[in-house]
Amino acid sequence: MLTREQIVHALGIGPTNSGAFAGGWLEASGEELVSFDPTTTDAIASTTQASRRDYDKAVQAAVDTFQEWRMVPAPERGGYVRLIGEALRDNKEALGGLISMEMGKIRAEGEGEVQEMIDVADFAVGLSRQLYGLTIASERPRHRMYEQWHPLGPIGIITAFNFPAAVWSWNALIAAVCGDTMVWKPSPVTPLTSIAITKICHEVMAGSGFEGVFNLVMGDLEEVGKPMVADTRLPLISATGSVRMGKEVGTAVAQRMGRSLLELGGNNAIIVMEDAQTDLAVRAALFAAAGTSGQRCTSLRRLLVHKPVADVVAKQLAEAYAQIPIGDPLDSGTLMGPLVNEDAVDNTKAALDIALEQGGELLYGGNSLERTGHFFEPTLVRVPADAAIVQQETFGPIMWLIEVDSLQHAIDVQNGVPQGLSSAIFTDSLRNAEQFLSAEGSDCGIANVNIGTSGAEIGGAFGGEKETGGGRESGSDSWKAYMRRQTVTINWSTNLPLAQGIEFG
Repeated sequence: MLTREQIVHALGIGPTNSGAFAGGWLEASGEELVSFDPTTTDAIASTTQASRRDYDKAVQAAVDTFQEWRMVPAPERGGYVRLIGEALRDNKEALGGLISMEMGKIRAEGEGEVQEMIDVADFAVGLSRQLYGLTIASERPRHRMYEQWHPLGPIGIITAFNFPAAVWSWNALIAAVCGDTMVWKPSPVTPLTSIAITKICHEVMAGSGFEGVFNLVMGDLEEVGKPMVADTRLPLISATGSVRMGKEVGTAVAQRMGRSLLELGGNNAIIVMEDAQTDLAVRAALFAAAGTSGQRCTSLRRLLVHKPVADVVAKQLAEAYAQIPIGDPLDSGTLMGPLVNEDAVDNTKAALDIALEQGGELLYGGNSLERTGHFFEPTLVRVPADAAIVQQETFGPIMWLIEVDSLQHAIDVQNGVPQGLSSAIFTDSLRNAEQFLSAEGSDCGIANVNIGTSGAEIGGAFGGEKETGGGRESGSDSWKAYMRRQTVTINWSTNLPLAQGIEFG
């Protein structure tokens, strides 16, 4: 396995790096940004951020390249994405290791995130030959009506720290085969991952004449964030992050009549019914709550357990939590790494204190670890269903255990929060499962039966409802967000009949 030094070297990360790419690397003129390893707290490397001038160059590169890229046949665009997928395969270990270094997820999850990018690339290549429109029956004789899809334009992509690579690929690789170019604003917490990915893309695109398809602007809110959201040259802004951020982005983009694709907070729940296989439910809850140290948007926040099995499930979870190896995410035996920074630890502690004040009972964990790095124990707290803290998304390894009286009670509690991303039920009852999946059941964008809330496959559209934003990325027909629909009617007769039987003249 590669060491920290080997990972950085393999990806061409230097002591200082440019955070601006506009068809080629710029000498970025913004402020310095240092990336820290949350495990060791050591500085990894620094990045010079983009200034407003650098941002404008990146957008102009995307605008100029779009004029030609949109006319390249979609299967040919897919060929470039295929090469990017192959380059990601070649760099999977190093790039996965860098993700672990920068944000703290274990090596298996870091490499799994790169595999997700590879899978999206494969999906996008296939998609490049099936960007289908519909043939529509016309009511007028000798008329043909159909819909077709055209590239939308240069798009803005804003990503969060917890999936610094995969979420970019959901947007960028799909958008690329659709004929769009893009400008990426990554999280300032994980700048080196975005630089490494942009380097990989540039190596593929260099010499093609389409170097301006994948552009990068690492920068702050004033120099990059606000200008991007307000920029009429970018017809779509795809943003992943907090609900607060999403409301600001969505409002600003709507004011200029642009499109926004929002993937925001999740306050995800698993329902465990009396007839469930509790050992299966416990294993699923364990990964969903403790995986990525509780920093996935699909992480399990609320475990809603039918009262007859609540004590059994609580005991099994506490025993399982005690066996989780916590440590350096690059070590093969580690199952849980650090939180991303000290603020994340403080926020987790604060949420726990509030829960205890609101009648919560600590069943396991609750402590930061006395060691170098931002480590916090996986924590299980039994709370009343009406505790105010469960309405919030706590981005850390805390799981609220809530007892419920019935399936309907569980559904009411699950749906009674502002967010609506991922949900799951564990049951051996067909009737329970179908009620959960019905229109009167889960109100989330993702609903699972006998699997956890996290670990979605790329083939399904990813996203949620309510304050989660309503956006959908990656699989299914999510490609339509990156294109514009055009309805076409062709009259091949010698007459000019009007629709709806209207006679004029």
